[in-house]
Amino acid sequence: MNTSGHAADDVRAPGLRLNPFRGIRYVPERVGSLAAVTSPPYDVVVRPDGLHHLESADPHNIVRLILPQAITAGTRHRKAAVTLDRWLADGILAPDPEPALYVYEQRGDGILQRGLIGALELSTPAEGIVLPHEDVMPHVVEDRADLMRTTAANLEPLLLTYRGDGDGAGAVIDRVVEREPLLSTTTEDGFHHRLWSVTNPADLTAVATELRRHQALIADGHHRWATYLRLREEHTAPGPWNHGLVLLIDTARYPLRVRAIHRLLNRLPVPDALAAIGDSFRVTRVDGPLPAAQEALAAATADGNAFLLAGDGTFHLLDRPDPALLARTVRTDRPEAWRTLDATVLHSTLLDHVWRIPDAPEDIAYIHDTEAAVAQAERRGGTAVLMHPVKEEVVRDLARQGVTMPRKSTSFGPKPATGLVLRSLALD
Repeated sequence: MNTSGHAADDVRAPGLRLNPFRGIRYVPERVGSLAAVTSPPYDVVVRPDGLHHLESADPHNIVRLILPQAITAGTRHRKAAVTLDRWLADGILAPDPEPALYVYEQRGDGILQRGLIGALELSTPAEGIVLPHEDVMPHVVEDRADLMRTTAANLEPLLLTYRGDGDGAGAVIDRVVEREPLLSTTTEDGFHHRLWSVTNPADLTAVATELRRHQALIADGHHRWATYLRLREEHTAPGPWNHGLVLLIDTARYPLRVRAIHRLLNRLPVPDALAAIGDSFRVTRVDGPLPAAQEALAAATADGNAFLLAGDGTFHLLDRPDPALLARTVRTDRPEAWRTLDATVLHSTLLDHVWRIPDAPEDIAYIHDTEAAVAQAERRGGTAVLMHPVKEEVVRDLARQGVTMPRKSTSFGPKPATGLVLRSLALD
């Protein structure tokens, strides 16, 4: 399967179909600031600290919709639906007057990223149009599905990438960004965000023509994509549930960064983790601070699998795993690139065999921010397993082969800010 986005894509049909929709956006005059009502994606918010920070930033912060707080899941999701309806009725949120695609720009930390937000026609992995590269956790899909079902809304876009050929969409984006944007704001992470609408029929046709030649890789949002597919199965008639909100980035023009997602082992103290390892890995104490420890991890990863344990006030480098142990614990029916992934070895060898920790929310948390992972491990008396990022070409190669990586193996970014544009299925 070709992911290059060039001639071989032409033989596939129908390719990517990104449809305009009536975006729902905050009314600037009704909120403190646009920056104060945005949030990172739901799974990046470091709970509870980050959640409380966002809730206090503005009473209308989008986190009240994507991570509503109540005792039971059903109550949380109904609360989100009621809140969404109230904000629409009160004019806090309002739909745009006509369907549009949206050009979205992020700029900061030496990065310029531009892409298109739209309602993408859904497809299964077998169709080879949208390629997943990670496994998903059923309980997360169920939670997101119930929230989406109850609110009848796509509250935040997935991040998808494709390799463009320089025609159509790219030219449209270049023209559109010369205009005055619909909104412009700078979030507290220093990133500047701008949004434009695309409604001109000729521009929409140019975008559609190019995208039908391409396939996409899910960079961020595997659980939400699985949620889209589940909800499509529940609504068999053609309609809005056949599409899902996405941000589509041409990485030939705007390369993404790939970072690791770390593991927090809530119930395993560092001394117990080290004692269980025995001779399975070489264990070396590494001096801090954290950036220096991460450099040691990067150097060790260049020669094979390596991990950094934290949580007891220092760092412990795990590398040079026992080859015989890997042979016994890692599946042999997958490509070599999959068998040698750090995430594969972590889950198959360390978590399943050495530490015998179930992949359940009460035992393992997945944290994007390195400092937060270390801080939470120290606070809870657990172990943070710090990972080194996978190269993007490895991700694409495995996805092209139809092989999914262990869940939460990668973090592509920068991720879109949540809250700049929403999609109501009632309006499509």
